[in-house]
Amino acid sequence: MSRRGSDAITDDPHAGFDRAGARRRSRPRTKERPSYADAVRAIVVGVDRGRFRCRIEGQSQQVTAVKARSLPRGAVIVGDLVDVVGDTNGGDDALARIVGVAERSTVLRRTADDDDPYERPIVANADQLAIVAALADPPPRVGMIDRILVAAYDAGLDPLLVLTKSDLAAPAGLMATYRPLGLRVVAVEPGADLTELEAALAG
Repeated sequence: MSRRGSDAITDDPHAGFDRAGARRRSRPRTKERPSYADAVRAIVVGVDRGRFRCRIEGQSQQVTAVKARSLPRGAVIVGDLVDVVGDTNGGDDALARIVGVAERSTVLRRTADDDDPYERPIVANADQLAIVAALADPPPRVGMIDRILVAAYDAGLDPLLVLTKSDLAAPAGLMATYRPLGLRVVAVEPGADLTELEAALAG
């Protein structure tokens, strides 16, 4: 049933629907990207389930940040120098955003193994790597030490071997093993003076 005129009735319930006006409107795309002139520099000190703990450069405060969508997956790792925008006050509810990553001076990678067939970057911009191994209980795993040394040398890091529990076993044998490499080795035991170790870590 239908009736013509201003108050016409039609069987089509959508007859008065303005399809042209109902089209989804969106802002036109642009190739211009934000300059992020207000971004502050920070270093990534921790990663936890997609959230990054960053320490603002020149300050002691830390902020929690997420990665901008423009950055690819895996683009941010511990040690990265990043550009951060948003709420950088460091409050409990504050959340900033990482919008840029500076070029890395070094990259330490975890080598592929049976559990993970891919080589993965784990730390950026480090200058030394301390390998901590017990001399006894449990005994040192020389193969593991060798593997970490290879990763350190490949990344351009200065390795340091720290041998603990020297009160239970003499370190001389293991020290002699790595002496040809010129590897720095420090042996410590409970209650010992750590001045030598602190100096080695300070570089």
